[in-house]
Amino acid sequence: MTSPAVDPAPEAPQAAPEPESRTPARATATTVTTPTTVTTATAGLTATPVPAVATAAATRRISGAVWAALGIVYVVWGSTYLGIRIAVETMPPFLSSGVRFVTAGLLLAGIIAWRQGPAALKVDRRQLGSAVLVGLLLILGGNALVVLAETSIPSGLAALLISVVPAWVVILKAATGRRPSAGGLAGVLLGLVGLAVLTLPGISGEVKVGGVVLVVVATLLWSVGSFSSARLPMPANPFTASAYEMIAGGLAGAALGLFRGEHHGLDLAEISTRSWVALGYLIVFGSLIAFTAYAWLLQAAPLSLVATYAYVNPVVAVALGALVLNEALSWPIVLGGAIVVGGVCLIVSTERRG
Repeated sequence: MTSPAVDPAPEAPQAAPEPESRTPARATATTVTTPTTVTTATAGLTATPVPAVATAAATRRISGAVWAALGIVYVVWGSTYLGIRIAVETMPPFLSSGVRFVTAGLLLAGIIAWRQGPAALKVDRRQLGSAVLVGLLLILGGNALVVLAETSIPSGLAALLISVVPAWVVILKAATGRRPSAGGLAGVLLGLVGLAVLTLPGISGEVKVGGVVLVVVATLLWSVGSFSSARLPMPANPFTASAYEMIAGGLAGAALGLFRGEHHGLDLAEISTRSWVALGYLIVFGSLIAFTAYAWLLQAAPLSLVATYAYVNPVVAVALGALVLNEALSWPIVLGGAIVVGGVCLIVSTERRG
């Protein structure tokens, strides 16, 4: 999942991967407009904005640089589902996911060491353990399962199923004593109704039900990872945390791929050029550029504006899947997607006010 993972609450998660750091974010502010930089995935992986920063940002004028960075997050993160679908046409799912995130994590670690010095990568055992755990939940559980699912279901459907993540986060918060707002609760209910409608293609046999189930499980694991990241002793530098998360999750994905025997009979010469291009796109644009743009936005724009990516990304993914891969837009996908996006909109607009 590249996207990226949303915590609709003010305390915000690490998403997608999606961490932020004041120093690196400022350093890349000029490159974002060019653009340059970093994510997880999806996803995604996660960030922890401070309410005070959001308040200050909200009072600033929305600049052209902000809209440019927001456009990058909208389009690039939304396009990662298409990139994954093309990559797995001729690449094994877990091995390709592992290569993507290990490469992106090492590149991010190198950037951190170059810009801030090797000391910025130093963490203690508890912080490293937390980063590894979150990386396994976000990258291996949340993203790699989506990669596997996209070998059997359309990229647009996968994106719409993933967009229900904010609803799971609200449920997790409620389970730990945080009462959701009326709007947040309504958004959760809408999201679950939309999820039920989106599963109809699997039930009816239009797509493989196994792929739909994999994405639903991925959303749950991603939500748990996002929820947990704000409550564990993570590295102080969110970029450092993200680098360790991506490397840990990527290594685990590669190991699982080897365990599944994905390397047996694998001939690199048989991998298509478009799959290689898609993998490179996911590493550079999905796991680096869009992430830094997102990290910078968390400090330069109102959170309510930044959070809109949660319901724009699925729309972009569905549109690209239909235009590039001719993915069918059945009525369950259109209706269920509209319901889910509406629910996410309610959650983001109401929960972030608290």
